[in-house]
Amino acid sequence: MIIPKLALRNMLGAGIKTWLNAAVLSMAFVTIIGAQGLYRGWDADISRIMTAAEYGGGQYWVKGFDPYDPFTLQDAHAAVPPALTERVEAGKATALLYVPATIYPGGRIRSVVLKGIEPGQKALEFPSSALAGSGAELPALIGNRMAKAAGLAKGDTVTARWRDARGSYDARDLTIVEVMRTSVQSIDEGQIWMPLQTLRKMAGMPGEATMVTLAKDIPAPGAIPGWDFKGLDLLLKDIRDLIAAKQIGGSIVYVILMFLAMLAVFDTQLLSIWRRRKEIGTMMAMGVTRGRAVALFTLEGGLNGVFAALLGAVWGIPLLAYFAKHGMTFTSEQADSFGMAVDKGIFPVYGAGLVLGTTFLVFAVTLIVSYLPARKISRLKATDALRGRMS
Repeated sequence: MIIPKLALRNMLGAGIKTWLNAAVLSMAFVTIIGAQGLYRGWDADISRIMTAAEYGGGQYWVKGFDPYDPFTLQDAHAAVPPALTERVEAGKATALLYVPATIYPGGRIRSVVLKGIEPGQKALEFPSSALAGSGAELPALIGNRMAKAAGLAKGDTVTARWRDARGSYDARDLTIVEVMRTSVQSIDEGQIWMPLQTLRKMAGMPGEATMVTLAKDIPAPGAIPGWDFKGLDLLLKDIRDLIAAKQIGGSIVYVILMFLAMLAVFDTQLLSIWRRRKEIGTMMAMGVTRGRAVALFTLEGGLNGVFAALLGAVWGIPLLAYFAKHGMTFTSEQADSFGMAVDKGIFPVYGAGLVLGTTFLVFAVTLIVSYLPARKISRLKATDALRGRMS
């Protein structure tokens, strides 16, 4: 126990030098935890929003459908199989029909996708109930981004043209019965929502759908001929890959902060060994082995990590707790600029694994950096040290 006690006394005796190193380390410590917590919160927030509004418990796509290939939309429809029909009728799933179309708002041409959904569905947190009881012959629901881009508002009428299942073109006037506000851009931009049965009749596709979305936590019925199941891991993969890429970019900042902090610790240890070489020689003359002397100076440097954790807890916990409670808020324009589902606030998520892992990382790196200059002691002769020389 003599080595730890002596290391602690020496570090506390160094005064402001110790606390300056701890302050620099604590900045890196809190920054890493704060940024990683923010990315975790972002991931959790996007996953929650997308799952509730669009993905549910997973989706069955008709074979050949590709949401990134508009040329597959025209033929992406088939009769809903019995296994999925049972779940739809029980309220455990909802069928969706996609029909490519063109609208002419204000004399302009705009390509859209007409999407049919049951007004009374409960599988998704989607305001489809606005399509029921409106009194309009062909009611339509759009998002706020779509309304802004097309110059449409609630109560407006817009002409839509589409091609039905037989390849014949038809055109009708749609009435915008509601403009929804949603943070999920993938159910908003370039899309017009209609009652499923109405769209099926318009397109000549009775009983057909492009996909069936299961409600959250509803197990998939298994393989169904002609349909491909897409789980949440696949549906959320693009978003999570993007967040992972941003985390890698943020790691560059962590490395720079850690490098600056470790440089300060390394220089401090190197200077300390140089200035205390007579003390080291005296310790060796009194019978202290070189290994114990190396351990003493290594532990002294490692205590910088401990002090950094304590200092970081003093000012970091209130700061991180504030962001966890209030989040990082955005205006609607700023949220839209992310290009993905982002609510008006991102709330960081901090876990015990993140805090303990970061603490261990900082302490381990500090020990390694402290050991590097302390290695010189293992080659130091006691007589040279007593004379104030470093051999």
